[in-house]
Amino acid sequence: MSAPELRASDAEREVTVTRLSTHAAEGRIDADVLEERVEAALAAQTAGELTRLEADLPPQTAGRSRPSVPTVSGQVRAYIAVMALLVTIWALTGADYFWPVWPALGWGVGLLTPGGCHARRRAQGRRLTAG
Repeated sequence: MSAPELRASDAEREVTVTRLSTHAAEGRIDADVLEERVEAALAAQTAGELTRLEADLPPQTAGRSRPSVPTVSGQVRAYIAVMALLVTIWALTGADYFWPVWPALGWGVGLLTPGGCHARRRAQGRRLTAG
């Protein structure tokens, strides 16, 4: 990021929001802290303000290893983080029609359905290794 006193761009704000959501999905910050920091990131005027929002979080690297299939708890944390972000965006854009209900329901049904994508993928892996 550029010098702290320089004005922040919309792209820099969005990158910061994405990184904060990733930290929330990884369990480093909870939904309340995520909501506060997302609001602050979207209102930030300078690069320094954006940097301070992540000062207590480890830097994210592109080479970080991730599990090939997310765990159920990882999926739930990601769901909560993304839903908190969507509700924050909804609230900051006028809080009219509550449109975040649709992605919440769609994704939530997938998480709650026994035998959803995650369970099918595990079953396929067992069949491949058993053969």
